[in-house]
Amino acid sequence: MELDQIEAVQTNQAPSPVGPYNQAIKAGGMLFCSGQIALHPITGEMVGAGDVRLETRQVLSNLKAVLEAAHCSAERVVRTTVFLVDLADFSDVNSIYAEMFST
Repeated sequence: MELDQIEAVQTNQAPSPVGPYNQAIKAGGMLFCSGQIALHPITGEMVGAGDVRLETRQVLSNLKAVLEAAHCSAERVVRTTVFLVDLADFSDVNSIYAEMFST
């Protein structure tokens, strides 16, 4: 793969990276998205104050914005990884994920 086939994806509709990475990278016909947390893209503040449902909705909103900036959609997502602090939140998070990633 040549370097000119790699393209960074950036949108102001999702939080700017807080480190030396991109929101996503297009490479070889694939899109690799960086992890998201519940940051509001305009204020930079955490959303939800510990409410996992609100946090999950913000994370997915951020991810959707990155996908759209890359001219992609949730229907084309092959894999996600979710990190939960409390496994008791699984059901709430899973039900919200199902809204975005239904088959």
